[in-house]
Amino acid sequence: MTDQQQATGAIPAQPAPPAPGPWADYLAAAQRLDAVRRAASAAATEHQAAVTAARQELSLVRAQLAAQEARLARDLAVPGAELMPQPADRDVAAQVATGGPAAALAALQQARRTTEAGDALLTETAPARQWRPWARNLLIYGPFAAVVLIVQIVLYLVASPGSVPTYALLCGLSMPVLAFGLGWVTIGFVYGGGPDPVDRTPIVGAIACLTPVLLTCMGVGLTSFFN
Repeated sequence: MTDQQQATGAIPAQPAPPAPGPWADYLAAAQRLDAVRRAASAAATEHQAAVTAARQELSLVRAQLAAQEARLARDLAVPGAELMPQPADRDVAAQVATGGPAAALAALQQARRTTEAGDALLTETAPARQWRPWARNLLIYGPFAAVVLIVQIVLYLVASPGSVPTYALLCGLSMPVLAFGLGWVTIGFVYGGGPDPVDRTPIVGAIACLTPVLLTCMGVGLTSFFN
């Protein structure tokens, strides 16, 4: 047996079957051991490859599940307790894990396909993104505030010069309050009816309804200054 053959552990090829005897028995045993070694090496390689692939699949599935959990909680208001695995799910996962890396890899691949199908379903059925309360309410307070501004401009144009302070005082006190009240009631009528109270954002409404008064006062002041 050469040095290279000794290093690789390979059994040298025999030109002819040896005669029956101790040497033949030794060669047969050595060949059987070499076959076992090769099978064990191949099994270890497959095992390591399955473990590596299973870890990669596990990372992908975890990331997909975390993103879906966030979307379900944010967009559909699904309680967090309903998104946690149940005892039956844990039992099934434990049974799959006992099958070794190959069984775990197959289960994780199936889980990834399921999460991808869930992503497609969420994309198709995702509700329209809800507006923030202040932006949503501004769409209601804004038109009422615009009406206040138009009425004030019309009254300023048609009123006699001596009655402008009186109209300004009446409009400045009553119309913003009226616009704010109408906006408050309209928001409750449009967005109310649910289990949670409606956020009417009163500060935003007050600013929106008082803005026409400030603009009118600035306009009157500038007009008087230039005149």
